Amino acid sequence: MQALIETINSVRQEFYKKLAQVADLKALEEVRVQFLGKKGPIAELLGELKNLSTDQKKEVGPALNQLRQDAEQQIQARKEELILHAAQAADFKKEHFDVTAHKTGLLAGHLHPFTPFIEEIENIFLSMGYQVLDGPELETDFYNFTALNIPQDHPARDMYDTFWTDLPGHLLRTHTSNVQVRAMQNKELPLAAIVPGRTYRHEAVDASHDFMFMQCEGFYVDKNVNLSHLFATAQAFLKALFKKDELDIRIRPGFFPFVEPGIEIDMRCVFCTSGCSVCKRSTWIEVFPCGMIHPNVLRAGGIDPHEYSGFAFGFGLTRLAMLSYGIDDIRHVYGGKLKFLEQF
Repeated sequence: MQALIETINSVRQEFYKKLAQVADLKALEEVRVQFLGKKGPIAELLGELKNLSTDQKKEVGPALNQLRQDAEQQIQARKEELILHAAQAADFKKEHFDVTAHKTGLLAGHLHPFTPFIEEIENIFLSMGYQVLDGPELETDFYNFTALNIPQDHPARDMYDTFWTDLPGHLLRTHTSNVQVRAMQNKELPLAAIVPGRTYRHEAVDASHDFMFMQCEGFYVDKNVNLSHLFATAQAFLKALFKKDELDIRIRPGFFPFVEPGIEIDMRCVFCTSGCSVCKRSTWIEVFPCGMIHPNVLRAGGIDPHEYSGFAFGFGLTRLAMLSYGIDDIRHVYGGKLKFLEQF
């Protein structure tokens, strides 16, 4: 008899110990099942009442019923307390919500493949003492054509080759050479600069042509500048860009209204030794037209051609980037397709 009373007290102590450790509703349910479930100690003690005498039942029964009622009340009270705490915590979270603490599925991004390529070209010329200049994309006829010694009847001025605007005498620049005369008028000599940027021409779009493309103009003006300076600059730039210790260049004559004499520079193919699709099986790749700045262009920039001379060159950044990355269709570059851009 006394052993049964001690067991009831022991169960009571164990119950309160477990209840004190409960921190959430799940743990509370586990305690309820453990003590009040069909296989719990309270149910087992109630089952033993049938084996007791009437007098023993009168003594043990009330104590056992009191244990069960206390357990049920304590579990219900603890449940209400946990629910209240959870609601208060939710309200606190809403009142102190940090909008910067959570970011939903952000897509990983990276620079467009042209961006690091252009930055590399700029860094090469900066290391050679050149400035990086910029200029307007909506340009006047004077700076885009006349100041560059391009005659009035030149085909480039035709509306079928150039995007003219409704503003009289204004067009979308056809090259970044428009900055050349602007720089001569506003900068001190000697002047060495490159001008990377967008240009526009009335072209039918195909694998190798687009109405908008990137170009880079470069020029150097000082006293006693000659073609040897141009050749050395071109070779040094191409070596650095294609990371070659040795790189042959080839000089061919060419005609361009803004230079005299005008030449074209080719470089030995950096992708093969005996001919490939890039160099059209010739082992040479056309790089850029260039030459000594025409005296009329120097005069348009307010520079005396008898005292100063200079050279100028221009090349397609888009084309050079396509060569470097092995891109065979210019439409991929500006198409915005993720499958293409993710390769870089």
